[in-house]
Amino acid sequence: MGRTHDTIIIGAGLSGLRAAHLLAPDHDVRVLEARDRVGGRALAHTFANGDTVDVGGQWVGPGQTRLYELIDAMGQSVYPLHDEGDGLLLNRGRLSRYRGTIPKLAPHVLVNLHMMTRRFDALAAQIDPASPWTHPRAAQWDSMTVAEWMRRQAWTRDAFEVFAVGIGAVFAAEPHEVSLLHGLFYARAGTSLDNLVSTTGGAQQDRVHGNMAGLADRIAAELGDRVSLSTPVSRIRWNDDGVEVDTPDGPVAGRRAILALPPNQAMRIDWDPVLPAAKAGLWLRMPPGACIKCVAQYESPFWREQGLSGQAVAPQLDVRVTFDNTEAGKSAGLILGFIEGDQARVWARRDPAERRAAVLEAFAACYGDQARYPIDYVDQDWTSEVWSRGCYAALMGPGVWTGHGAYLRTPIGPVHMAGTETASAYYGYFEGALEAAERAAREVRAALGAG
Repeated sequence: MGRTHDTIIIGAGLSGLRAAHLLAPDHDVRVLEARDRVGGRALAHTFANGDTVDVGGQWVGPGQTRLYELIDAMGQSVYPLHDEGDGLLLNRGRLSRYRGTIPKLAPHVLVNLHMMTRRFDALAAQIDPASPWTHPRAAQWDSMTVAEWMRRQAWTRDAFEVFAVGIGAVFAAEPHEVSLLHGLFYARAGTSLDNLVSTTGGAQQDRVHGNMAGLADRIAAELGDRVSLSTPVSRIRWNDDGVEVDTPDGPVAGRRAILALPPNQAMRIDWDPVLPAAKAGLWLRMPPGACIKCVAQYESPFWREQGLSGQAVAPQLDVRVTFDNTEAGKSAGLILGFIEGDQARVWARRDPAERRAAVLEAFAACYGDQARYPIDYVDQDWTSEVWSRGCYAALMGPGVWTGHGAYLRTPIGPVHMAGTETASAYYGYFEGALEAAERAAREVRAALGAG
């Protein structure tokens, strides 16, 4: 079986890699990754002309200090998302321009949307993101969905639908899938809902030259042969003395372990002893969101010539939000669109060529006939990615936080919890993945020191 490592890290997404990176200088670490690549939900695609684009997570914004510092430490740099010009709203067949975060709508609808956002963020500000179940109204908020709250707050169908676009963009889910407590926690963990839907000054402010996936590659390169790819863990056996995990290449032993996987993937592993009921009950109730990320490449960002920012909101289309995803310094232009929630589950079952045509038709509805004719195109269906089966992150429906949330970060014997789904800051984001990595690494250091 070979030597016993200080720590086995299961999962080479940014959380697992960062935990290994923190521990490697003075501990013997081994990283086991099921995929044939590192990065987890960070993934890059190379177009025919050699340009690359993130088809997984890609953004970093103010407040995400850990991620900015790591990008800098790995020798990469950021550039701002293109945010100049007018946004577009395509609502019930009518296309209009707007400036700012909220689309141009009837005055009473705008007032309603503003009130909804203010009220949501006022509630979220009361939450302790380290223990949302402890709030005095936690049981009440966790017994209802975000959709129920929206129905009580929205005066019109337009207000409900546009707010739902924002919820879809943040959670990759429908409002009825998310408990209100989880929605409030998620917003608070990311500062506010307003921050999470904003570009300049918000969570979508900056991109990474060389891609977010390139960041994972650089960390892995520093770790060298400590990282083993195509090495899924099928079983974890543990006791007070340590951990042994089964892989296709045989068992691997460690004094401690860090699990850096989303809950649905952690449930694929056979645990011996059997998973504690509290942890199993939690993970079984944490399905991932659903998203297909779609990027069309054009000879140039032609929409900028029309004074457009590349940002569009289209509540009735399958692609409900778009962004200008052009990399600074590149001549080719990119439009990015998301298919999320129910529509992602529908289009995941459809023919890829049919999906491509539908996406380009949606782009054309916003940006004109020229958008139908890209020079290249890619989409990434995260619901079908075998080692993720969804994104951006795990969701919690009614009753999960109050019934099981206290067990989210608790170790299972010598197995510590990492991954963005265990973060209290920027849950669901790479910043959260790094926060969770730091906490898990601290726990392991304390345990090994004590041992």
